[in-house]
Amino acid sequence: MSPQHSEAHDAAVTDFALKAARGDRAALTQFITETHDDVWRLLAHLADADRADDLTQETYLRVLGALPRFAARSTARTWILSLARRVWVDSVRHDLARPRKSAGDWNEAASGHTAQETTGGQTWAEWVDTRSLIDQLEPERREALVLTQMLGYTYAEAAGIAGVRVGTIRSRVARARADLVEMSQPRAGSPECSSQAGSTHSA
Repeated sequence: MSPQHSEAHDAAVTDFALKAARGDRAALTQFITETHDDVWRLLAHLADADRADDLTQETYLRVLGALPRFAARSTARTWILSLARRVWVDSVRHDLARPRKSAGDWNEAASGHTAQETTGGQTWAEWVDTRSLIDQLEPERREALVLTQMLGYTYAEAAGIAGVRVGTIRSRVARARADLVEMSQPRAGSPECSSQAGSTHSA
């Protein structure tokens, strides 16, 4: 599910952004068309599919205000994904008191349907299990894991989007993986742990 964008494609999108910054409305439309799917997918994984539409809309509202200052110091794709990331960060700050969704909440919201572009080909049950664990990660670690392991961006691209060094992204991914392993282990006193202990004793 890695977003395969050639250098030529990135250069074309950057050119659309530069033309849009100068007031070319056709170029603006093309820029939005070429970047919308990447923006939505990033926000669907960082937040959730239900909120991705609103966050994507907010991203493009910010794009309209920021485009005149776009100077192509990075590719336009990296630039707009960094804007989308800031929109998500702002939403996290506003939602800190909001309880996270449980696996039951995800199942109810899904109504039995799986969105391939969101689940990456997993069954809904598998994606719910993964998603509920990822949602428990610290935001910075979740972001690094989503960008590199779920959306397929390189560490360098992820660093550009997040505005940090490549080594920071690598560290956050490693810590996120360790966190996921720890969270997936049965805890002492849990029914699963007790069941395994009983099986070992009976053997």
